[in-house]
Amino acid sequence: MSLPLVAPVFPAGREPLPPGVTEEEREAFQQAKKYQNYMTVAMESCVAKTAIAGGGGASRLLWLGFVIGAFFSLMSSSFAYEDPLLRQNLSTQQKAREIFKEMGRGMWKSGKGFGKVGALFAGVECVIESYRAKNDMVNPVAAGFVAGGILARNAGPKAVVGGGLAFAAFSAAIDLFLRRETPDED
Repeated sequence: MSLPLVAPVFPAGREPLPPGVTEEEREAFQQAKKYQNYMTVAMESCVAKTAIAGGGGASRLLWLGFVIGAFFSLMSSSFAYEDPLLRQNLSTQQKAREIFKEMGRGMWKSGKGFGKVGALFAGVECVIESYRAKNDMVNPVAAGFVAGGILARNAGPKAVVGGGLAFAAFSAAIDLFLRRETPDED
Protein backbone atom coordinates (compact mmCIF):
# COMPACT_ATOMS: atom_id res chain seq x y z
CA MET A 1 0.00 0.00 0.00
CA SER A 2 1.48 3.35 -1.01
CA LEU A 3 0.81 6.51 0.89
CA PRO A 4 -0.08 9.66 -1.02
CA LEU A 5 2.57 12.43 -1.16
CA VAL A 6 5.24 10.15 0.33
CA ALA A 7 8.32 9.28 -1.69
CA PRO A 8 8.75 5.54 -2.14
CA VAL A 9 11.68 3.94 -0.34
CA PHE A 10 13.54 1.07 -2.01
CA PRO A 11 16.23 -1.17 -0.53
CA ALA A 12 19.75 -0.49 -1.78
CA GLY A 13 20.37 -2.22 -5.11
CA ARG A 14 16.66 -2.80 -5.77
CA GLU A 15 15.73 0.65 -7.08
CA PRO A 16 13.62 0.71 -10.23
CA LEU A 17 15.68 0.68 -13.42
CA PRO A 18 15.40 3.30 -16.16
CA PRO A 19 13.35 2.38 -19.20
CA GLY A 20 15.21 0.11 -21.59
CA VAL A 21 17.49 -1.44 -18.93
CA THR A 22 16.73 -5.07 -18.16
CA GLU A 23 17.19 -6.84 -14.84
CA GLU A 24 20.20 -8.71 -16.25
CA GLU A 25 21.94 -5.38 -16.91
CA ARG A 26 21.38 -4.10 -13.35
CA GLU A 27 24.95 -4.93 -12.19
CA ALA A 28 26.59 -3.17 -15.15
CA PHE A 29 24.22 -0.20 -14.76
CA GLN A 30 25.06 0.18 -11.07
CA GLN A 31 28.79 -0.09 -11.81
CA ALA A 32 28.52 2.66 -14.46
CA LYS A 33 26.48 4.82 -12.08
CA LYS A 34 29.11 4.37 -9.36
CA TYR A 35 31.90 5.59 -11.67
CA GLN A 36 29.71 8.44 -12.88
CA ASN A 37 29.28 9.54 -9.27
CA TYR A 38 33.06 9.34 -8.74
CA MET A 39 33.63 11.57 -11.78
CA THR A 40 30.98 14.05 -10.66
CA VAL A 41 32.56 14.37 -7.21
CA ALA A 42 36.02 14.75 -8.74
CA MET A 43 34.93 17.41 -11.24
CA GLU A 44 33.19 19.43 -8.54
CA SER A 45 36.32 19.61 -6.40
CA CYS A 46 38.28 22.84 -6.27
CA VAL A 47 41.52 21.01 -7.07
CA ALA A 48 40.10 19.68 -10.35
CA LYS A 49 38.59 23.04 -11.30
CA THR A 50 41.90 24.78 -10.65
CA ALA A 51 43.85 22.18 -12.62
CA ILE A 52 41.44 22.39 -15.54
CA ALA A 53 41.56 26.19 -15.59
CA GLY A 54 45.33 26.39 -15.31
CA GLY A 55 46.82 23.17 -16.57
CA GLY A 56 45.32 20.31 -18.50
CA GLY A 57 42.21 22.12 -19.58
CA ALA A 58 43.98 25.37 -20.19
CA SER A 59 44.35 24.62 -23.86
CA ARG A 60 41.67 27.22 -24.42
CA LEU A 61 43.48 29.71 -22.18
CA LEU A 62 46.86 28.77 -23.58
CA TRP A 63 45.47 29.07 -27.10
CA LEU A 64 44.08 32.50 -26.20
CA GLY A 65 47.42 33.34 -24.62
CA PHE A 66 49.22 32.17 -27.75
CA VAL A 67 46.98 34.25 -29.99
CA ILE A 68 47.40 37.34 -27.85
CA GLY A 69 51.07 36.51 -27.39
CA ALA A 70 51.52 36.15 -31.16
CA PHE A 71 49.91 39.53 -31.73
CA PHE A 72 52.01 41.30 -29.10
CA SER A 73 55.16 39.41 -30.07
CA LEU A 74 54.63 40.36 -33.70
CA MET A 75 54.08 43.99 -32.75
CA SER A 76 57.02 44.10 -30.38
CA SER A 77 59.33 42.37 -32.85
CA SER A 78 58.36 44.85 -35.54
CA PHE A 79 58.99 47.81 -33.20
CA ALA A 80 62.03 46.30 -31.52
CA TYR A 81 65.28 48.08 -31.98
CA GLU A 82 67.46 45.68 -33.89
CA ASP A 83 71.14 46.18 -34.20
CA PRO A 84 71.96 45.90 -37.93
CA LEU A 85 75.40 44.52 -37.12
CA LEU A 86 73.87 41.76 -34.94
CA ARG A 87 72.35 39.76 -37.79
CA GLN A 88 74.22 41.09 -40.81
CA ASN A 89 75.80 37.72 -41.57
CA LEU A 90 72.44 35.91 -41.70
CA SER A 91 70.38 35.33 -44.81
CA THR A 92 66.79 36.52 -45.01
CA GLN A 93 65.54 33.00 -44.27
CA GLN A 94 67.77 32.72 -41.19
CA LYS A 95 66.65 36.16 -39.97
CA ALA A 96 63.00 35.13 -40.39
CA ARG A 97 63.68 31.88 -38.47
CA GLU A 98 65.26 33.84 -35.60
CA ILE A 99 62.35 36.29 -35.46
CA PHE A 100 59.79 33.46 -35.44
CA LYS A 101 61.69 31.68 -32.65
CA GLU A 102 61.63 34.87 -30.62
CA MET A 103 57.93 35.26 -31.34
CA GLY A 104 57.31 31.64 -30.27
CA ARG A 105 59.05 32.25 -26.95
CA GLY A 106 56.83 35.28 -26.40
CA MET A 107 53.74 33.26 -27.26
CA TRP A 108 54.71 30.48 -24.83
CA LYS A 109 55.36 33.00 -22.04
CA SER A 110 52.02 34.72 -22.63
CA GLY A 111 50.16 31.39 -22.76
CA LYS A 112 51.69 30.29 -19.46
CA GLY A 113 50.74 33.62 -17.91
CA PHE A 114 47.11 33.25 -18.97
CA GLY A 115 47.08 29.69 -17.60
CA LYS A 116 48.44 30.82 -14.23
CA VAL A 117 45.96 33.68 -13.91
CA GLY A 118 43.09 31.38 -14.91
CA ALA A 119 44.13 28.76 -12.36
CA LEU A 120 44.50 31.36 -9.60
CA PHE A 121 41.10 32.92 -10.28
CA ALA A 122 39.28 29.58 -10.69
CA GLY A 123 40.80 28.16 -7.51
CA VAL A 124 39.98 31.21 -5.39
CA GLU A 125 36.46 31.43 -6.81
CA CYS A 126 35.83 27.74 -6.13
CA VAL A 127 37.01 28.04 -2.52
CA ILE A 128 34.82 31.10 -1.95
CA GLU A 129 31.82 29.41 -3.58
CA SER A 130 32.34 26.26 -1.49
CA TYR A 131 32.65 28.28 1.71
CA ARG A 132 29.57 30.42 1.02
CA ALA A 133 27.53 27.55 -0.51
CA LYS A 134 26.04 30.04 -2.99
CA ASN A 135 26.51 30.70 -6.68
CA ASP A 136 25.92 34.42 -7.17
CA MET A 137 27.73 37.57 -8.27
CA VAL A 138 29.61 37.95 -4.98
CA ASN A 139 31.85 34.94 -5.70
CA PRO A 140 33.55 36.19 -8.90
CA VAL A 141 33.87 39.74 -7.54
CA ALA A 142 35.47 38.54 -4.30
CA ALA A 143 37.66 36.07 -6.20
CA GLY A 144 38.69 38.83 -8.60
CA PHE A 145 39.64 41.09 -5.70
CA VAL A 146 41.71 38.36 -4.03
CA ALA A 147 43.34 37.23 -7.29
CA GLY A 148 44.13 40.81 -8.33
CA GLY A 149 45.67 41.47 -4.93
CA ILE A 150 47.78 38.32 -5.14
CA LEU A 151 48.99 39.21 -8.63
CA ALA A 152 50.01 42.73 -7.49
CA ARG A 153 51.51 41.67 -4.14
CA ASN A 154 55.10 42.56 -5.05
CA ALA A 155 54.30 46.17 -5.92
CA GLY A 156 53.14 47.32 -2.48
CA PRO A 157 49.88 47.77 -0.58
CA LYS A 158 48.42 50.44 -2.86
CA ALA A 159 48.99 48.22 -5.88
CA VAL A 160 47.40 45.27 -4.06
CA VAL A 161 44.21 47.26 -3.44
CA GLY A 162 44.26 48.76 -6.94
CA GLY A 163 44.91 45.41 -8.60
CA GLY A 164 42.20 43.80 -6.51
CA LEU A 165 39.67 46.48 -7.42
CA ALA A 166 40.56 46.35 -11.11
CA PHE A 167 40.39 42.54 -11.29
CA ALA A 168 37.12 42.57 -9.28
CA ALA A 169 35.58 45.09 -11.69
CA PHE A 170 36.74 43.06 -14.68
CA SER A 171 35.40 39.85 -13.14
CA ALA A 172 32.06 41.51 -12.42
CA ALA A 173 31.78 42.80 -15.98
CA ILE A 174 32.59 39.40 -17.48
CA ASP A 175 30.23 37.56 -15.13
CA LEU A 176 27.40 40.03 -15.77
CA PHE A 177 27.90 39.51 -19.49
CA LEU A 178 27.87 35.71 -19.13
CA ARG A 179 24.84 35.67 -16.79
CA ARG A 180 22.70 38.03 -18.82
CA GLU A 181 19.23 36.95 -19.87
CA THR A 182 18.93 36.47 -23.61
CA PRO A 183 15.62 37.55 -25.11
CA ASP A 184 13.35 34.76 -26.27
CA GLU A 185 12.96 34.84 -30.03
CA ASP A 186 9.58 33.38 -30.89
